[in-house]
Formats: sequence, C-alpha cells, structure tokens
Amino acid sequence: MNFMKSHCCYDAIPTSSKLVIFDTTLQVKKAFFALVANGVRAAPLWDNKLKCFVGMLTITDFINILHRYYKSPLVQIYELEEHKIETWREIYLQYHINRLISITPDCSLFDAIYSLLKNKIHRLPIIDPASGNVLHILTHKRILKFLHIFGSMIPKPRFLQKRINEVAIGTFREIATVQESASVYDALTIFVERRVSALPVVNEQGKVVALYSRFDVINLAAQKNYNNLDMTVSEAISSRACCVEGVLKCYPYETLETIIDRIAKAEVHRLVLVDSGDVVRGIVSLSDLLQALVLTPAGIDALYS
Repeated sequence: MNFMKSHCCYDAIPTSSKLVIFDTTLQVKKAFFALVANGVRAAPLWDNKLKCFVGMLTITDFINILHRYYKSPLVQIYELEEHKIETWREIYLQYHINRLISITPDCSLFDAIYSLLKNKIHRLPIIDPASGNVLHILTHKRILKFLHIFGSMIPKPRFLQKRINEVAIGTFREIATVQESASVYDALTIFVERRVSALPVVNEQGKVVALYSRFDVINLAAQKNYNNLDMTVSEAISSRACCVEGVLKCYPYETLETIIDRIAKAEVHRLVLVDSGDVVRGIVSLSDLLQALVLTPAGIDALYS
C-alpha cells in the first residue's frame, strides 16, 4: 500500500510504448482491424469537433456490436461494416453513461488502482494536464509488473506465504464458464450479461480444457470470420492465430507469492483455480490481487462495494 502511495503514475510509464488513437469519424470496422494490426486492446477516441478525448474504444465495444447486431452467418453485420465510431457511441450511450475516466501523471499508483477497480475498467489513460495529450494507458498488468520489478527492494509482507485457500482472494461462487460445444454467440452473451473478461471452457466431464477471453474475440476480426458466430467455442479456440499454451491454473494449496509470480511472468490477467480433478473452483484475477494487496490494507473495498 505504501509502495503504491509513494510512486506516481509517471513512474510506471515505460520508456517506449505504442499508443494508437482513433478519430471518432473512423469506421468501426477499420478501427477494430487497426487494433488487431497494432496488437493493442484499446484506443483513446479523439473528437475533432470538441477538440478533446471523449472516451475509449475497446474490445468490449466489439463484443457489444457483434452481440447486438448478429443475425446469422448468411446476413452481413451492416452496423459493423458501415457505422462510424461516433454513430456507435450515440446508440450505445443512450443506455450507458460514458465519460472518459483518466488520471494525471502526478497521481499516485494507489489512486490509479482505486480508479481502475472502483470504475470496473481495465484501461486508464494517463493524460498530461498541460497539453491534454494521452501519455500512456495504464493497466492492472502494468502496475503488477512495476511492483514485481521494483517491489523486490521492499520487505515482503508475511501474508504472501499464506495459501490461496486461507486468504480467500478471488471469485469462488457462481463462476461463469462455457461448454466447449457452445457457440461463440453464447460466449458473447455471457460476456455481455455477466460482465466477465474471460471464461473457463469446460468439457462434458466439467474439466477445464481452455480459457476463452474477451481478447480472443478480437481474433474474429483478425481472421474476418466474425460473421460466423454459430461456430463452437472449441473451433474458435483451435483457429486462434497465436497458440496459447493450455490454461494457466493454480491450486488451493499454493501460496499467494507463487500465484503472483506466475501471473506476472506469464503476463496474464487471471489464473483458473482448480481442484486435483481439474474442475473449476474459482478465478484469481489481477483485480482481486490488487484489491487484497493494496486497497484492503487501507481499509478500502473498491472491488466488491
């Protein structure tokens, strides 16, 4: 907690990184192709009429568009082919309050973590107040990596040696999963309704065989097969461009330190907690870890409030 309070957001900005910005008059389809081509997951949106940043375009938008407008493999998704970003935002914002949540470089990383968890977002633009420019997009992953690299200089808290089943960090009830035989459209429905960012894929025996995440959905844009959402999750996973090695798992008897190391080294957002039979028992995410490590000691519950 004190480590995060004593470092500002500027400290966590890498020396060199890629930032993609979209004008709101860009076609939605081109924007998603550009995300894929640049290997980024989100982009700040610039409104040229207002001369300021008005929001972010993320994979969630892609999922919402597909989920809302998909009819069948035979019908083209006109809205994805033709809409501009500003058109989509007008439709979507009728139902959602969407202001751009951002932070300044001098704010502490503690404030950044609070903002990420409280607003249930995964990307926080760091905006320079003087120029109004976006300097970097801060994520849970970046913050954990920063802690992993520089936190080695501070003494380790004793509770890191506790087992995960002792500290109860993670989600253990009503875990959203998807059958490998389910359609991709079914998976999108779960993403939209349950607001989760990844789904453990289970076979008929209930064993976890893969993980289907929101990021995988953008692969549909890469392979231009977003018009066939009737294919099974299993087919979608096997056609992934980048082969992901199995599912990253953890077990109830493993220590918190082991789990944090595994997440930081693999640069993933979550681990699936399984029992000895590989049946899903929980999900341990970066949000859970940052809440437990940084906010709970300060008496703040941003995640579950």
